[in-house]
Amino acid sequence: MPKLHDLADYAATMGPVIGAVHVNVHASARAQDAGLLPGFLIDLRFTLPLRPLSRRSLATIYRYGDAAELDAEIQDHLDLGMLEEDGDGALRATAKALAFIDGLYAAHAATTERIWAGRDLKTLADLAGRVTGAAGADPGGAFAAMAPPYEPVGTPAGVLLFNRLAALRYHRADSHAAAWRAAGLTAGEIVVLGPGPLRDRIERETNRRAAEPYGAITEEERALFHDGLLALV
Repeated sequence: MPKLHDLADYAATMGPVIGAVHVNVHASARAQDAGLLPGFLIDLRFTLPLRPLSRRSLATIYRYGDAAELDAEIQDHLDLGMLEEDGDGALRATAKALAFIDGLYAAHAATTERIWAGRDLKTLADLAGRVTGAAGADPGGAFAAMAPPYEPVGTPAGVLLFNRLAALRYHRADSHAAAWRAAGLTAGEIVVLGPGPLRDRIERETNRRAAEPYGAITEEERALFHDGLLALV
């Protein structure tokens, strides 16, 4: 159980819990996703219906990936008619992409209904919404590009929870990036950085920054949020 009085410790505990919930849904939905187009539209499902993305923002979202591979994937989606690029460089979802995203939301609705049956998903989704809404977004950060998530009328609580947690993961990712940049490292260097004092210092700074939005809910709600999510893994 995290130390509820210390938001940084709480953030440190919640990071892997949220990650495990997120992975669990994706793993459980694979059979239903089998006929769907793979690629980054699965990640971008809850942002592209609301706002265009620039190549620069995509580079931030995929900051640990290979730039040439990202450019190739963008071109693949343009060629497939899933994305269109404006004259100002903004990448927008096409009607074909929006239909794909509708199908993906339906698959995730079926999955969360099945694997989380009997859970109080509405309460957890509400808490996730308050935390995500309180998260600050540095200009140019991944969270700024990915939040708030796309929530069409009638979206079930399980999908709301799943996507809000997915968006919140980008806030932690930005916190981590800010921490390793402050330590003078690059994305490539943090990927290969092993255990030791520098890694420990970066993780502490990550948790300090990632703790901010959890102040939007009470200590009792933080315990409920932690235990409720842990039960979904």
